[in-house]
Amino acid sequence: MVVYRHSSLICRTLGQVDPVLQKNKAVNLALAAPRVDGILLRPGETFSFWRLVGPCTARRGYRTGLIIKQGRPDRDIGGGMCQFTNLLHWMVLHTPLTVTEYHHHDGVDLFPDFGRKVPFGTGTSILYNYLDYRVRNDTPDTWQLCVWLEGGYLCGEIRCSAAQPVKYHVRAQNEAFVQEADGVYRVNDIVRTCVDKRTGNTLDRQLLKHNHARVQYDVSALDLQPAGQDFSAGV
Repeated sequence: MVVYRHSSLICRTLGQVDPVLQKNKAVNLALAAPRVDGILLRPGETFSFWRLVGPCTARRGYRTGLIIKQGRPDRDIGGGMCQFTNLLHWMVLHTPLTVTEYHHHDGVDLFPDFGRKVPFGTGTSILYNYLDYRVRNDTPDTWQLCVWLEGGYLCGEIRCSAAQPVKYHVRAQNEAFVQEADGVYRVNDIVRTCVDKRTGNTLDRQLLKHNHARVQYDVSALDLQPAGQDFSAGV
């Protein structure tokens, strides 16, 4: 049964990024998706993104897409795979599966929001064969990842062999753009709440991440807050 589903727009407006890179990303995602779609994660097993997808080379049909290199937008063959693991990670956060390897573009906010559907700060950073995205199944149930492209979106579902007694909510709290001495920073806290489906009672509330990222785009339209305030969440 489906536990959680999500979709993300492939060709988004990302500042001054060449739209050709976005179109190439669609090609890259279409090549990678079948390698993950339908994969089963049985009790005790670990999912590895790169183990399934492998190297994204021109020889295998991958094109030049957008990448983030040293905190800046760049381009390289196979660019765009971060959107894939972003989707996987967002779905996994709504399950009891255990994330065992996760990397983030820490410290920078590169692009202004455009139709954002998930909180800032839940993205992933991957690099073959050094930075992977890995998830372990520590539950007694079998899980399945389904991923496909449809209507300009990267779509996904995470399924389980058994009904789950709880559900998860992931939210951003204490969000602000803060003017500091050396620039403007985006801050927020990513909080996950576990709720009992039967009673509606909150069973657990966890601070997943505190983000403090320097804004790299025009801030003239932002509502800036003064530095020195406490934006951290109380869990």
